[in-house]
Amino acid sequence: MLNTQDIQPHLKALATEALQALGCDQEPNLAEAPNPEMGDLGFPCFPFARVLRRSPAQIAQQVVAELEPRIADEPLIAEVRAVGPYVNFRLDLGALLQVVLHELSQRGDRFGGDQVSGETPIMIEFSSPNTNKPQHLGHVRNNLLGESLARILGHYGREVIRANLINDRGIAICKSMLDYQRHGNGATPESTGLKGDHLIGRHYVGYATKLAEEYARWQGTPAAKEAFSAWSETPKGAAMLAAEAKEQGAPLTDDEALRLFFKAHKDTWFNTTSELGQDTRALLQKWEEGDPETIALWKTLNGWVEAGFWQTYERLGVRFDRVDRESETWTLGKDIAVSGLERGVFGKADNGAIVFDLEQIGLQGEKAILRGDGTSLYITQDLGTAQMRFEAHDLDQLIYVVGNEQDHHFRVLFGILAALDQARYEGRCHHLSYGMISLPHGRMKSREGTVVDADDLMQEMHDLARASILERNNLPGESREDEFGKVLPVIEEEDLVKRSEAIGMGALKYYMLNYTPRSPFTFDPEESLQFEGQTGVYGMYAFARTASIQRKADFGGPPAELDLATLSTLGTPLERDLVMRLTRFADHVRWASEQHDPSKIAAYIFDLAKALASFFSDKDHNVLHTPDPDLKAARLQLMYAVNRVVGVALNLLGIEPLTEM
Repeated sequence: MLNTQDIQPHLKALATEALQALGCDQEPNLAEAPNPEMGDLGFPCFPFARVLRRSPAQIAQQVVAELEPRIADEPLIAEVRAVGPYVNFRLDLGALLQVVLHELSQRGDRFGGDQVSGETPIMIEFSSPNTNKPQHLGHVRNNLLGESLARILGHYGREVIRANLINDRGIAICKSMLDYQRHGNGATPESTGLKGDHLIGRHYVGYATKLAEEYARWQGTPAAKEAFSAWSETPKGAAMLAAEAKEQGAPLTDDEALRLFFKAHKDTWFNTTSELGQDTRALLQKWEEGDPETIALWKTLNGWVEAGFWQTYERLGVRFDRVDRESETWTLGKDIAVSGLERGVFGKADNGAIVFDLEQIGLQGEKAILRGDGTSLYITQDLGTAQMRFEAHDLDQLIYVVGNEQDHHFRVLFGILAALDQARYEGRCHHLSYGMISLPHGRMKSREGTVVDADDLMQEMHDLARASILERNNLPGESREDEFGKVLPVIEEEDLVKRSEAIGMGALKYYMLNYTPRSPFTFDPEESLQFEGQTGVYGMYAFARTASIQRKADFGGPPAELDLATLSTLGTPLERDLVMRLTRFADHVRWASEQHDPSKIAAYIFDLAKALASFFSDKDHNVLHTPDPDLKAARLQLMYAVNRVVGVALNLLGIEPLTEM
C-alpha cells in the first residue's frame, strides 16, 4: 500500500502515462484544486497545447479518456474528470484514511518521515553560550530552533549531529574570573543555593558595575580632557562629531561632544588606561601561559557554569551529540592560513598579517585571517573548526544557528571556505539566521536587569500555566464551583506540576517556533498560553481532546485488518478536510526540512487543530453520539489518526503532548 507522501507522485505518474499516450512527454504540474467542488488534486493542460496542437480543454478531455481505464482498479481514485482546461482527481475518502491508518500502523511516530536517505550526515551547530553568565532569551530561541530543526531533518530521513561550541575562554571569561577571585569569598553553588551559571553571572555583572564606576571616575580627570582634545582633532573623531551635529541639526554643546567621545572611547580606554582592564588582560595572559592557579580557577568556575547549562538544556528538551569548547579549538586554523598563503588564496598585508581579498566573493576590502604576530582571530578558529568537523564526520552539510547580526561574518566565512576547497565546502555550509526577540515593556525582569534569563522565563511560563490550570481545577481539600454551579474537578499536586511544566514549555516552544527564523517578534508569555488562536496550547488541546474521545469510547486503536467499507461511510466536507490535511503532513515535513524552517510544522499543527475544532463544533459530527455504528467506528478511527499525527507534529517542535489538559 502507498504511504501518504506517495499519493501525489502516483497520480502524477498515471497522468504522465496518459499524456505520453497522446504524444506529449511533458510531466503535469499536480497541485491542490482551487475549489474543493472541482476535486482534490489536478493540473492545467495549457503547457501541452503547443506540443499537441489542440486546445487545453480538448487535451483535458483526452487525458481523462486515457486515464479512466488506468484507474479502474485504483480504489484510491473515486473519479477523474475534465473541468474546462483542467484535469481533476477526486480521491476516495475511505481509501485515503486507509492509507493514513496503514502508514501509522507500519511506521508509528515516523509517520510522514523517512522521505530521503543520506549516507553522509548534517551537522547543526547551535546554542554556543559563553561561560560567564546564564543563558538568556536569545539563547532560548537559538536552542529551540536548533533542536527542532534537528528533529525535523531526522524525521525527514537525514542523519543529524547536534553540535555545541561553548565559548569558554577569552577576555570576557576572565572578567567574571577576576571578579570572583577578588570578591567571591569562596562561594559555591552549594553554599549559595544558586545554579553555577547564575552565580558566575553575578560576578560578570559585578565586574561590569565596577568597570563602569572606574570609567566614570576617569571621565572627570585631566587625562580624560586631554584624550578628548586629541581625539577631536583626529580625522575619525572630527568626522564623528560632524556627523552627530548634522544628525541633530545643530552644533554640539561641550557636554554633548564629551558624551559622544566617552561612548566611542570606552574600548580604547579599557585596553590602554583602565586598571581593571590591565588586570583582566594580565589574567588572560596567565591563562594562555598555562599558569596552574589560573587554570585551576578557570576549570572550577567553568565547571559550575556548564553544570548550570545542562540543567537549562534538560528543561528545554535540548541535547547535543558533540560538544566542542573554544579552549580546545582556538588554535585551530593557523595551518590553514599558512597553507592558503602558500597556495595564493591569501595574501600578506604590510603589517605582516595574512589576509583574504574580499573582492573574490563580491565584497570590498580585506579580511585578516592571521595577525602579523602570528596570533589567531575568530575567523581563524572558525575555519579550523569547520575543517575539523568535515574531516571527522564526512559531513554533507554544516548548519550554523546564529542571530542575524552575524550575517556578514558567515558570508565571509563560507566564501573563504569555498575559495580554499570548492569541492568540499561550496553550497554545503548554511547560516540559519534568525531575528531578535523582545518582550512587552515591564514584563519579566532578569537578574541582570538588561536581558531575560532563560531559567526565569521557563519558571514564569510554568507558574502562568499552573495558575491557568487552577482556574479550572480544585486542589485537594478545595470545593470551588464553575460558572454553572458545578464543582470543579480535583487535581493532585504531582499531576498539576507535570501539566504546568508541559503546558508552559509547550506554549513557550510553539511561540518561539511559530515565526519564520528571520522574523523578529515580541514574545508575550500570557498570550502564548491562550486556548484559542495560533498557540501551542491550542495544538496540545487538539491532542488531548481526541485522546479524551478515544478514552470515553474505550477505543483501543484501529483493527489489524482495516475495513474499507466502514471507512467509506465518511464523506462530509468536514471529514474530507481532516483526512486531506492528514495526507499533507509529509509535504510540510519536506518543506520545513528543505527550508530549515520549523514554522512550517507549527502552521500545520494550527491548521489541523482549527479544522478539528470546526468538526467538533458541528452538531452532526458528535463522534460519541453518532447513531450509525459503522460511521461511529470510522469517525473514531479518524480521531485516532488525528491524535497520532498531531502528536508527531508536536514532537517535531519538542512539545510534549498531554492526554489531559
